[in-house]
Amino acid sequence: MKKLLFLSVALATVMLLSCGGSSHQAEREEDTVDVNDLIRDHTVYGLCGGIPSATQLKVVTDNGDTLTLDITPAQNNHKMLGAVRVGDRLAIMTNKKQTEATQVININYLLGDWVMPDPLDGSDEIGIRIKEGGVAESIEMTNITYRTWRIFNGQLEITSIREGGGQSEETDFYDILKLSQDTLIYKTIGKPQDEEETLEYSRWKEKPKPDLHGLKLEEHQDEFMKM
Repeated sequence: MKKLLFLSVALATVMLLSCGGSSHQAEREEDTVDVNDLIRDHTVYGLCGGIPSATQLKVVTDNGDTLTLDITPAQNNHKMLGAVRVGDRLAIMTNKKQTEATQVININYLLGDWVMPDPLDGSDEIGIRIKEGGVAESIEMTNITYRTWRIFNGQLEITSIREGGGQSEETDFYDILKLSQDTLIYKTIGKPQDEEETLEYSRWKEKPKPDLHGLKLEEHQDEFMKM
């Protein structure tokens, strides 16, 4: 009888230890998934596959899937960044079921030359050129050289080399606040408060030539050149 009681206690102890081990293992596995989740890009890339309605957007993803997304959450959070037309390339943040869009970035709008007045004297324009293929370039800037860009989990990521920083690249993340045909505004993310900045750009446009009111400049020869 004593032997049976001892065996019962031993079996119960083993089962408790086994369950506890499984529980801790499950917790470790869950933690691992969460860590990997942070470094994975959840952005959905694709093309607008149909004329958008007031509340829905059809997207043909790079994986070949066709999604019909409710864009109400993005609209409510002011995260419809750029008007959308059929064929436009988009970067979209969705819910886990991929039924709702929480952010829509029109990549076609993002590409191009973006400039602002030089903060030093305002006489020149400086800015960033965002090109296809993830290439970024500086426009009339001597203190910073832009190298690459991408959208990562709904944020604009830009790498650059700053003057005096050697050849080491610096990576900055930005929250896009506004994107339209003529305006790009984004704000730094993850910087100390004294280093935060909001950059406001306008799309570069060729300046119109001065109107001379029909007058033509005539070339005058120096009298000494005639001799």
